[in-house]
Amino acid sequence: MKNFFTRNHLWLGVKYFLISLFIGVVVRGFLLIPVPVTGNSMDQTLKQGDMVLMEKFSKVQRFDVIVFQQPDGTIYIKRAIGLPGDEIRYEKDQLYINGEKVSESFLTNNRNHDHQVSPYTTDFQLDELLGEHQLPKNEYFVLGDNRRISKDSRSFGTVRSKDILGKAQAVYYPLTHIKFIS
Repeated sequence: MKNFFTRNHLWLGVKYFLISLFIGVVVRGFLLIPVPVTGNSMDQTLKQGDMVLMEKFSKVQRFDVIVFQQPDGTIYIKRAIGLPGDEIRYEKDQLYINGEKVSESFLTNNRNHDHQVSPYTTDFQLDELLGEHQLPKNEYFVLGDNRRISKDSRSFGTVRSKDILGKAQAVYYPLTHIKFIS
């Protein structure tokens, strides 16, 4: 009788382990994918060495932090500023989308730490950068939050929707940086 309970408990433990392993693989591989942050273009929002959790099922909204891959294989993490069909320009450190002033509250901390006199984001118009007045269908305009050093759509152009790997949702490592990404 004693061996019966031991074998049942052992078998139950093995089943729980296999189920947990399966769920872990599914979550890790398809729902929440870890991505390392490289570079300083997203400072103060994300720091070099942070590990973020990315999900790839929700639709990209304005100001979401997205993960995408360039044709050369490089993976970037930037903020989606312009959506397909948008007209975008910066004038005197102010973002205009479709002719309307748009506030970027996520830059407040960066601007407070910036000690330079020149504008935090240099002036540009979409047609000067891309030769088009509006973002093409299925293309996004991205900027890093650390605008002075960010390599983003101002230098490499738009990001196609098919190149977007997902949205960064949270920082989970290092433990002192744990937070949801707004």
